Amino acid sequence: MIANAKILIVDDEPAVIEPLIYTLESDGFSVESVGLGGLAIESCKHSNFDLVVLDVGLPDMSGFEVCKEIQKQNDIPVLFLSARVEEIDRLIGLEIGADDYVVKPFSPREVVARIKIILKRRVTVTDVATLNNLVIDIQKAKVCYFNQELELTKYEFLILSYLAQSPEQVFSRQQILEHVWPNASGSMERSVDTHIKTLRAKLKSVNSEFELIKTHRGLGYSLEPC
Repeated sequence: MIANAKILIVDDEPAVIEPLIYTLESDGFSVESVGLGGLAIESCKHSNFDLVVLDVGLPDMSGFEVCKEIQKQNDIPVLFLSARVEEIDRLIGLEIGADDYVVKPFSPREVVARIKIILKRRVTVTDVATLNNLVIDIQKAKVCYFNQELELTKYEFLILSYLAQSPEQVFSRQQILEHVWPNASGSMERSVDTHIKTLRAKLKSVNSEFELIKTHRGLGYSLEPC
């Protein structure tokens, strides 16, 4: 998949996209580009892209809004580009579903390397994890708990899947953060706690008797199979 992956670049600056297109195509990627957010949304409706490189500052609408619309259609990985360096922009981008964030100016090679990491992470985890009453289908992004399917957000699913890789092992907030939000800053550790809280609530709504996710004060979290 990585070798011939189809990439959509959404940016209206030729000086930015042309070197990036050249580098991607040199590495065997199939590339399309548009300069407007509305066109990007329509393109994603009619083509199966493996990843979207998305500028935050588009002429017609915010890249954040484009990302939200794209994510409604399907779970396409998104890498944000932005000329703004404020941390709040980065946090918003990652929170709404982006997989990574690069600040302009950037090296096309760096962007391509990050794209490969995202795609590799997507294709290498394709198994089904079964832990007593918890079944996680990684490929289908589906979780069943006591034979009931859970409606999880992207990040709730990624956190639960990560903890399920090594039951009873304690994962620190930083470890979870680095796995779910690559290149995120330490200030996002609160996001880990927030998503753990909502994930627990969904698990308890199915069966309140078991505490599947255990908190280890000062250390992190672990998954305790029931």
